[in-house]
Amino acid sequence: MKLSVVILNYNVRYFLELCLQSVQAALKDIPSEIIVIDNHSMDDSCAMVKAKFPEITLIENENNVGFSKANNQLLEVAQGEFVCILNPDTVVAENTFQNLLQFSEAKSKNLGIVGCRLIDGSGRFLPESKRNFPTVSVAFQKLIGRSKSYYAHQIDEFTNAEVEVLPGALMFLKRSLYEDLKGFDESFFMYGEDIDLSYRAKQLGYKNYYLGTSTVIHFKGESTIKNRTQSKRFYHAMKLFYKKHFKLNFFFGTLINITASLIPYIPKFNASVKRKIKRITFLKPYTSLKWLEKKNLTTVNSIEELPKNIYYDVVFDLNATDFQSAIKQISTTKYKFITYKFLPKKSNYFVGSDFSVRRGEVVHFDKFENRVYF
Repeated sequence: MKLSVVILNYNVRYFLELCLQSVQAALKDIPSEIIVIDNHSMDDSCAMVKAKFPEITLIENENNVGFSKANNQLLEVAQGEFVCILNPDTVVAENTFQNLLQFSEAKSKNLGIVGCRLIDGSGRFLPESKRNFPTVSVAFQKLIGRSKSYYAHQIDEFTNAEVEVLPGALMFLKRSLYEDLKGFDESFFMYGEDIDLSYRAKQLGYKNYYLGTSTVIHFKGESTIKNRTQSKRFYHAMKLFYKKHFKLNFFFGTLINITASLIPYIPKFNASVKRKIKRITFLKPYTSLKWLEKKNLTTVNSIEELPKNIYYDVVFDLNATDFQSAIKQISTTKYKFITYKFLPKKSNYFVGSDFSVRRGEVVHFDKFENRVYF
């Protein structure tokens, strides 16, 4: 078997369904398997997988054991020569895994971890797609709000290049390397484990790569809620990373502790983004017109036809179009009044996220009237 795609899920049933549809489409011509590991979700994620994707291997944990420990379960079940660790709030194109395999096999000597260009649900590039190692000086700049050196801005967004750190949202590597690294360090419950894995791969002489020519959507806010608890976990993970790999000096250790302790007292910590009244529309080249007639929904030939002063959700009907076309459209259209949603195959809802700093939305057909919602 060539590839095992491993998806860790926690309470994101609708995004998981969309993700699985995209992964299945991308694995069509690759000897492969999909493994879903569920960290004791309280929604009906597991029931959905059993009903709609019975061919997929499902592991149901009795507790939320964290990101690292859950993903390390792949060592017991994955059969692929390569493994791809993937978040459930991602959407891949039909050629994503072919691109990753071709690139990886061409760079087989000292191949470490490979990642992709990630964009959010509105097409904005996510700079964490490529990062530098957070040395003490780099991390200090990040703590005080200067993140320029934290992200690998020296690498062009659309370039394929060697990089130091890749995000846990998508990590593609040989299973043998994952075994040599003994997987993620389970001391990290959430956050920091991707930095640690990238660092240890580099320490062993492997080269990590950023694949800027392959784009994947990462809604980001779904599997991780941006709140005080999340930030406390993040700073705890950073402290753990420095204690493990560097001599943690007194000043920097104190700074991390102070920052983490102040998080609960920072007012209005959650990102506040004003919602807009939006209308729903479909692009004619990317939808099933008969389906639209039944639902009394509108279509336009292109985004440019939409009024410039009205907010629209452009919905991609995956019963009639493919993921690659949708991702290309989202990635290349820069229009501030437009946001995007996906209609998964054989479903009765739209799903998507306008902002990477908070949870996305699931909009069922019976929840909106007159093509306007919110």
